[in-house]
Amino acid sequence: MIGASAILLAEVCQTVSQDLHHTNRISVTKTLHAVMYFFPFLPSQGEQKAFTKVIDLSSCDPHRTGMPPISFVRQVLSLCCYPELLKEDSFPLDVKQKTQKLLEACNGGSIGSYSSSTVGLPPIQRSVAEFLTRRDGGINSNPEDIILSSGSQKTLADGQDGVLAPLPFPHTLPMLLDEVGVELVPYRLTEERGWALDLEELHRALMTARRQCDPRAIYVSNPGNPTGHVQDRETIEKIIHFAASERLVLLVEEVYQDSVFGQDKKFLSYKKVLFEMGVSYSETVEMVSFHSISTATMGECGLRGGYMELINLDPAVKKFLFHAPGSPSILPQLAMEIMVNPPAPGDNTFFLTQEILLRAETLSQNAGRACKLLNSLPGMSCQPAMGGVFLYPRLHLPAEIIEEAKMLRLSADVLYCRRLLEEEGICLGPGFGHLTNMFPATISFSLALSWCFYCSRFHPALTIQVTFLGRFVSYSHSD
Repeated sequence: MIGASAILLAEVCQTVSQDLHHTNRISVTKTLHAVMYFFPFLPSQGEQKAFTKVIDLSSCDPHRTGMPPISFVRQVLSLCCYPELLKEDSFPLDVKQKTQKLLEACNGGSIGSYSSSTVGLPPIQRSVAEFLTRRDGGINSNPEDIILSSGSQKTLADGQDGVLAPLPFPHTLPMLLDEVGVELVPYRLTEERGWALDLEELHRALMTARRQCDPRAIYVSNPGNPTGHVQDRETIEKIIHFAASERLVLLVEEVYQDSVFGQDKKFLSYKKVLFEMGVSYSETVEMVSFHSISTATMGECGLRGGYMELINLDPAVKKFLFHAPGSPSILPQLAMEIMVNPPAPGDNTFFLTQEILLRAETLSQNAGRACKLLNSLPGMSCQPAMGGVFLYPRLHLPAEIIEEAKMLRLSADVLYCRRLLEEEGICLGPGFGHLTNMFPATISFSLALSWCFYCSRFHPALTIQVTFLGRFVSYSHSD
């Protein structure tokens, strides 16, 4: 695949690698900002309410919910910002050593310098490549295939390209694809199988899409965002075979690869499976995988850092991407290096290890508790998550709600979210991707179980008559 379409799709994933997991456009302290992001209506300003603050459940930002940052990460970044602190005795030796190594990677030994390349600092690219090689059991990763990024880029589009994307999909995906002039082509995941991907549905979506656009890529998320589904080897092989036979670029989001807790589940990278399928696939299938420091363990969403690994892309496309205008910010690159290259065993890593284990345990426990709560509420059901930081419940609303929504010229999910906001101060968001007789809605569990009392008080008044999908429930932190 060469030309404008290939360049467009490669840049799409550069946009997606950053912005899918950054919802910092939403203000949790101002109701107006939170509501403007999700709703086509505004509440009355100055109106007295029973609650004193709005609880924003629309974000998967761990730090916003109160989860503290990892000490080692912040200590190193602090010293990088102010190297004079290296003279202090209060910082552990491994923190100072990591700081010195990172500063050596920066031009002039300062984070205030420009990146030496439009795709990132070479030492950080090497660290990412080494991480990928370790992760995939020795399958080589080339630093020259790594692009570090801290934001979206302007793109070249002809307005006729399409990307197959799962439904449910990340709530920012439609806006991102629309921004770069790409048609979103949804393929439905199977709720009854824990939101698994069905190959026949992929073929149906592709054939339907070709009537109105030219599908060039398939976007997959593993672990699923927002479904929490973790794909097994058989599924990944089928998707790779599908992409190869249909000549589609694979855009693989693997941001929650460190957050797999489902029983007997483990993360398998698409690259590892691709290369184990033999050279007929490993040397021909075009794939771009991306990761981010917005991951559940790191949680540094506000730093806006990520990387892409380009596999088998056309040289002309790689050349275009490697000479894109601008350069990524330095601090997110340093945070990325810490994430992919943490202290080795034997270093002063006790507290770092304990913090990471605590986060993993919190996620696993909250996933179970949140799912149990949702399934206990009348008119609500939810599939258990296997990984990631989201749940995706199904809500059942009474006919009265549907009729009232029609009278107000709103969808039922918007009205549900609006009433919960007005009555309990809980900010949810309507979802995307309407299905027949189903209306998506957004419920985020970013504050984990802190909203349970309010939801348990609000939701039982609803009766089971009309069904719609609930958009994601994040459970990244317990209150």
